[in-house]
Amino acid sequence: MTSYLLERALLAGAAHDNVLVDVVDGRFASVEVGVLASAAERVPGLTLPGLANTHSHAFHRALRGRTQRGRGTFWTWREQMYAVAERLDPDTYLALATATFREMVAAGITSVGEFHYLHHQPDGRPYDDPNAMGIALLEAASVAGLRITLLDTVYLSSGFGAPPEGAQRRYDDGSVQDWIERIAALPSTESALVSGALHSVRALPEAPAAALDPLAEWAHGRPLHVHLSEQVAENDGCLAAYGASPTRLLADHGVLGPLTSAVHATHLSDDDISLLGEARAFVSFCPTTERDLGDGVGPSRRLAEAGARLTLGSDSHAVVDLFEEMRAVELDERLVTQQRGHWQAAELVRAATVSGHASLGWHDAGEIAVGRRADLVTIDTVSTRTAGTGADEHTAVFAAVAEDVTRTMVDGRIVFRQGEREEIGRALAQAIGKVHT
Repeated sequence: MTSYLLERALLAGAAHDNVLVDVVDGRFASVEVGVLASAAERVPGLTLPGLANTHSHAFHRALRGRTQRGRGTFWTWREQMYAVAERLDPDTYLALATATFREMVAAGITSVGEFHYLHHQPDGRPYDDPNAMGIALLEAASVAGLRITLLDTVYLSSGFGAPPEGAQRRYDDGSVQDWIERIAALPSTESALVSGALHSVRALPEAPAAALDPLAEWAHGRPLHVHLSEQVAENDGCLAAYGASPTRLLADHGVLGPLTSAVHATHLSDDDISLLGEARAFVSFCPTTERDLGDGVGPSRRLAEAGARLTLGSDSHAVVDLFEEMRAVELDERLVTQQRGHWQAAELVRAATVSGHASLGWHDAGEIAVGRRADLVTIDTVSTRTAGTGADEHTAVFAAVAEDVTRTMVDGRIVFRQGEREEIGRALAQAIGKVHT
């Protein structure tokens, strides 16, 4: 057993002083509030449950600072992303993903949902091991020390039935059944869960039922993530091809449910919002990416009021900072409505912790409570950003940034300590340099 006396900690979204936690076999064995004296290691600062990054494309980290040059749209950005996708192999992907996941751990992230579609060789032929790229991601997460849900992704079309082309050829398995057979060989462990995703309705074949029906059957009882209505053009194309909105199409084929995560969910009709709410679906908002790409601002509060559950992701890794993602949800709503106070800080902490982990299949994480996985993230409460802010949930949401994290624990193991960022930066520079040479 290992014991820690947390100077201040968030329990159920509220701050408490002097919280003693005992950790046994990677879980909290006891949690006691108001302990004035203890031989346990004292942890200064504000400690939160581990954060969950529900939407990541690890290879996009190689795009930061490069795709922001000049004018353009999501679609011009996509061409730059494809250029990076074409150059990766299992070795360079392992190095890049390891460094990216280490950046996440340094930002307090203890679980990641990796939306993975770089399956095959650039010409579309499988590697000798058809899961070589996915295995690289699983190994990277293990080395970095965080849990991963590998969201292996179905991608069958370049757009509403058109065949994949260019970099997209390496995404395509040919059919949902071939995809199911391939991912059956990927192992799940205590710290790695293999589940699935549909890239988007754009990636469906001409007859969408051929993919959606078997996918819905496979996904029963499993997390299933999907990019949904990120762009107005996606909605228009879906209506033209299939006679329905993306949300309605998924609902009609049984894809929406309480383990479905709709990623972005930006451009929704009233009917779409009702469908997602009635399904109790998760909605993964990625505000720093959505503003970087000019996607728009999704209706987060309306979705929550309808019954959907908010989670947060860093997506393209324009930044890796779940504190920024939390506050951006509220601040973006303020810009749209010209009013303040749409989200309480405790609600946003829940989105980044317990709801996020649950959407990735980790239902036993995200809370500092007996029996839960022992994930702890401590932030400095006397930095130039956090000093004098109250050392509570409002500090975490409206003041802190990733660089305020002083240490991160995952399943009872300390995987990041203050002072390691410089070395992580060097690893990122080296891995990204190899991608661009």
